[in-house]
Amino acid sequence: MTHKNRRVGLIVPSSNVTMETEIPALLRNREEIFSDRFTFHSSRMRMKSVVKEELERMDDDSVRCAFELSDAAVEVQAYACLVAIMSRGHGYHKVSEQRLFKATKENGMPTPSVNSAGALIDGMHSLGMKKVSIICPYMKPLTKLVVDYIENQGIEVQDFLALEIPNNLEVAAQDPNAPAELWKKLDTKGIDGIIASACVQMPSLPAVEKIEKMSGLPTLSASVATTWSILNALDLTAKAPSGGALLAGY
Repeated sequence: MTHKNRRVGLIVPSSNVTMETEIPALLRNREEIFSDRFTFHSSRMRMKSVVKEELERMDDDSVRCAFELSDAAVEVQAYACLVAIMSRGHGYHKVSEQRLFKATKENGMPTPSVNSAGALIDGMHSLGMKKVSIICPYMKPLTKLVVDYIENQGIEVQDFLALEIPNNLEVAAQDPNAPAELWKKLDTKGIDGIIASACVQMPSLPAVEKIEKMSGLPTLSASVATTWSILNALDLTAKAPSGGALLAGY
């Protein structure tokens, strides 16, 4: 069987240590059932504390990352910081995609750009979610910005859980199985889906399918949704074991 290597660019907050583990893990799982192979190439933006001012400075630096990553001729660029994008105003995920694409085009290497905020929104719509409950690691003011952003995109947030962890490395240190218990604190009556982690940095991959099994509801995470968007941008079948309903390939 001939294997085709696909280059994936990752635009990563400097203190994020989960994007480069969960997304590659899902795509490695996919390699078990498809012939495509993936390599990952990262560029980092400085960010240590998950506060609005630092998130804005970091997002401003994302254009530099996109420009530099395009030197490596990656086929898609994925930008993770969901809350950085959602905190910059309604619909900003589209603005960000256009800014980063423009940077790569100016470098002579036009490259499609996806981001975790837009991926989560699109993933929820793809699964027909109209009302959800979500788990976030953020402080309550930022969590409320995320809720408002999602609702502006036509999806009602019935309930949310804010873990209120300001330090980004502490977010990454959370037990990836914890959402399989945390979701039980949410009001899930009448909802269409659960967001196990509305943050790429908060690990949750082992919990996604556990929550689906226990709740009977499709369950998403920012990492799962970003992986789905990467595959769509590469025009590949959006299917990967352990990725839950969105990556089931239906």
